[in-house]
Amino acid sequence: MEAISITKPSFSAKLKNGINWRLGITLFTGKILGLLVVLAAMKLLPGMIATPASAGETFTAHETMLMNTANTIWTLVAAFLVFGMQAGFVMLEAGFARQRETVNVLMECIFDTCLCGLLFWAIGYAFMFSNGNGFIGQHWFFLQGAPDTYLTTGIPVIAHWIFQYAFADTCSTIVSGAMIGRTSFRGDILYSIGITGFIYPIIGNWAWGPDGFLALMGGTGHFLPTLGNGFRDFAGSTVVHTIGGVASLAGAIVLGPRLGRVFKRDGGGPMSGHNMTLGAVGTFILWFGWYGFNPGSTLSAVDMQGIGRVATNTTLAACAGGMVAMYLALWFGETKGKFDLAITCNGVLGGLVAITCPCYWVDPLGAVLLGGIAGIVVYLGMMLLEYLRIDDPIGAVPVHGFAGIWGTISLGLFASGKFGATGPTGADNSAPVAGLFYGGGVSVLKAQVIGTFTIAIAVFIVTFIMMYLIKLLPNPWGLRVEKHIEEGGLDLLEHGSLAYPTT
Repeated sequence: MEAISITKPSFSAKLKNGINWRLGITLFTGKILGLLVVLAAMKLLPGMIATPASAGETFTAHETMLMNTANTIWTLVAAFLVFGMQAGFVMLEAGFARQRETVNVLMECIFDTCLCGLLFWAIGYAFMFSNGNGFIGQHWFFLQGAPDTYLTTGIPVIAHWIFQYAFADTCSTIVSGAMIGRTSFRGDILYSIGITGFIYPIIGNWAWGPDGFLALMGGTGHFLPTLGNGFRDFAGSTVVHTIGGVASLAGAIVLGPRLGRVFKRDGGGPMSGHNMTLGAVGTFILWFGWYGFNPGSTLSAVDMQGIGRVATNTTLAACAGGMVAMYLALWFGETKGKFDLAITCNGVLGGLVAITCPCYWVDPLGAVLLGGIAGIVVYLGMMLLEYLRIDDPIGAVPVHGFAGIWGTISLGLFASGKFGATGPTGADNSAPVAGLFYGGGVSVLKAQVIGTFTIAIAVFIVTFIMMYLIKLLPNPWGLRVEKHIEEGGLDLLEHGSLAYPTT
């Protein structure tokens, strides 16, 4: 029995034959209505979601609630991205370290993350973000007595705490990178308490606190009132990275180099990391986390143009930093004529660190230029430390310290004069920031130089004293492990385990 084939008439045939003509009218009407909806949305949405032109408008309570909800979600997502950078730090530091100290690196990073959470909850957030005397916050310890939302952001304080905790954890982890291979774990506990609980939040308050003296600098009745500009650091080139990098420098100097480390001027060179795959993957994870670090610092999902600009600038600066550092190593480095992976990774990170301060106020061309210069700064910084016989296994000092200072200063040169401040309802570009190269004069540049070097010098002095005092403690609480532990490997003798057991 043959199957019976039934051929349905095509849609066009139905219309031609007058069959189901109502369907055609319905579809046509639907398209017209859809077009009207799109046109209405184009007209109404700019008024509901703030743009640079409408950021100052008055919003209903419902609209404000929606914007605050969106901003809170954005801030939390960014916080989670920044927290994920810890995986990148662990991999980068472990890869650049020797095999026998891998577990020590992993343990330090995990411990610092736990310690930072408790300290930043108890005292750190209060020191850094509550009102005080211009030098230190004096309220909200253990998050008690804090308001529901942080200042005028519309973000709940507990959400703002999570975001800033991830930043504080980043600063703490930076320091361990320069001190790999010869720091006792108990010594690490002590200096981590000092940096996370006191140095980072108190000095950070100067720039990011609601009444920090550097943040209010240049205003009437404040520090240097004739300057006319306060210190700006959008996402932390100085507050996070320079503090971490300069603290790393103090620690590396107090510790001294690892046993067996022979510097270039003595006929040697840097020790190679044991797993560059880990180092390269860690670099990419850090780069990915930076998309929470920088765009998230808007604290505003409504500032659409600002988020997009910051993300683009972050990307371009990283690319330029990596390219420039790679070619400098190719042309002038120890492995002249070879493409050096470690220096390229550090060039990328240096570009990311540098753009962190000016990312909101520069245009893409400025991001490329300052990121490329950051690659130069990182390369020359590594050569300087080698000449001075300072042992920094992962390059924390040039990447975070030197590039952080450069990035902060670069705002005074490359701020485009187009962008002002971000806010919970959108951007306010009524008072744009302009650098020297864009007709803004030297006022912003002066403020940036004063701010970044004030913080860098203060951090170095306080951290150096702290590290030196810890070094004087008797073992096992001293800063540096005993000789036989360093020679035998910290993993086995400090932690009782190996990262790569043979059985």
